[in-house]
Amino acid sequence: MTERDEHIKMILAVIPEKPGCYQYFDEKGTIIYVGKAKNLKRRVSSYFNKEHDSNKTRVLVKQIRDIKYIVVNTEEDALLLENNLIKQYRPRYNVLLKDDKTYPSIVVKNEYFPRVYQTRNIVRDGSQYYGPYPSVFTARVMLQMLKELYPIRTCKYPLTPEAIARGQFKVCLEYHIKRCKGPCEGLQSLEEYQQNMAEVKEILKGNISQISKHLYEQMQSLAAELRFEEAQAIKEKYEVIENYRSKSTVVPPMLHNIDVFSLIEDERSAYVNYLHIGNGAIVQAYTFEYKKRLEETKEELLSLGIVEMRARFKSTAKEIIVPFELDLPLTNVSLVVPQRGDKKKLLDLSEMNAKQFKVDKLKKAEKLNPEQRTTRLLKEIQEALHLDRLPIQIECFDNSNIQGSDPVAACVVFKMGKPSKADYRKYNIRTVVGPDDYASMKEVVRRRYQRAIEEQTPLPDLIITDGGKGQMEVVRAVVEDELGLRIPIAGLAKDGHHRTAELLFGFPPEPIGMRMDSPLFHLLTRMQDEVHRFAITFHKDKRSKGQVKSELDAIKGIGEKTKVVLLRRFKSLKRIREATFEELKAVVGEAKAKALQAGLNQ
Repeated sequence: MTERDEHIKMILAVIPEKPGCYQYFDEKGTIIYVGKAKNLKRRVSSYFNKEHDSNKTRVLVKQIRDIKYIVVNTEEDALLLENNLIKQYRPRYNVLLKDDKTYPSIVVKNEYFPRVYQTRNIVRDGSQYYGPYPSVFTARVMLQMLKELYPIRTCKYPLTPEAIARGQFKVCLEYHIKRCKGPCEGLQSLEEYQQNMAEVKEILKGNISQISKHLYEQMQSLAAELRFEEAQAIKEKYEVIENYRSKSTVVPPMLHNIDVFSLIEDERSAYVNYLHIGNGAIVQAYTFEYKKRLEETKEELLSLGIVEMRARFKSTAKEIIVPFELDLPLTNVSLVVPQRGDKKKLLDLSEMNAKQFKVDKLKKAEKLNPEQRTTRLLKEIQEALHLDRLPIQIECFDNSNIQGSDPVAACVVFKMGKPSKADYRKYNIRTVVGPDDYASMKEVVRRRYQRAIEEQTPLPDLIITDGGKGQMEVVRAVVEDELGLRIPIAGLAKDGHHRTAELLFGFPPEPIGMRMDSPLFHLLTRMQDEVHRFAITFHKDKRSKGQVKSELDAIKGIGEKTKVVLLRRFKSLKRIREATFEELKAVVGEAKAKALQAGLNQ
């Protein structure tokens, strides 16, 4: 037994069967993991007395050189302590909170005439702080509403009764534009200002409905006394508050002081959304991301998120709405998993915000790094088709002919999801007579990959045919049976309106489920449209050259330069044929005009 094993065994022998937090250290003495436990002995011992399925957990255990623990009274204390230790030490194998910054609050300053402003610094000077708010924008919206409602001073004058009495200060622009009533010169009484501050504090606490009700009653009272100008001023305040409430109210006002949490996750991250409800309105809303380190369960991740957010936003809510059952040891707090009604609507709203956060984060990352989006789409193709490797090079084929005339085919190449036009190839069909798409596809694919083998050029990671099961089988017969290559083959089938309808894969081919509005479907449609465009363009060019050649090149005395001059002047063969002898003579001369008319008449 190694010295390390002896040391760990000794710790496990004495560790108590009590609630607490444990810390794992590596050989450098760095904390690499922090955990909580209802029973420290049982939890910590489980890391060392069994084989773990998770590779990450096995790696963690191999690196442990020392264990320390802190015993607490309750499981709730252990939960809170774990959160604080993770934030303090940021251990390598704990989930990483991506967003650990200080959030803005709104402060009502402890002053003679209190100022109200946004801040990130909490100073213990008797001032009152509200928040924190999930974003600077949210705090500014709240401040803007307060300034529309109440004439709050914004100056930094150290207002005291003595200084005001001495006339030490002068009113500023805010007074002249009626945003302040000039307390600096004694033009506003302290009692009036403090009444405003009392209402400001109620709004900041989230008691908007009470303020709204008070203003409405005050407005009605003034109107009854025929004091219409004063009633109008109150009405404007009332409308500002009601406008704010209409945008934030999502449930009936009887739902008050409730926390709502939801979680969505993928392989690498978990996204937790937090809403705090007061008087039927969202008072706080925030979504954050955890980076997974070990095989954390969704219950563990959501529990961490609940503890973190309630501590950060200083929530005292006694009811927490969650999407699934949790064993969370919080005193005097009930966890609710709603199935219907207003609380279920709140949970759905929270989940919608978590999903939107994930989508927005992905879009931002893709804008900063466009290749990331392409790699993700190629990864989706790889997973959908169960390919061995990422389809970095994809080649698409298509045929084009009209009733068997001038049959051609085309191959377009996409590398990392983008057209590689230098690698596009056009093919005149040599061995097929008549309109036989299958035979034409066989010839083109055979020529393409026989040459690739001979010249040792890179083979594609995926072949896509513009057609259904028949075309796929034709390509497979050439690639696998004739040439002995192992290249995955897919088909893009179209519907009755000649629109891309489904992706086929496998033998026998089966449809691969894709949403028609997904980015992956758009990428495959773009590939199909591109190969079709390239084949049609080549076919049109060949037909045009054939038509011109059959009419003009067969006429003796009409060379290439003359043909170009004629087409520039008359635009088409039809107009050349309809032109008079004099018109032709004016362009190419008498001799060539005679030869031209004689040849066209024949």
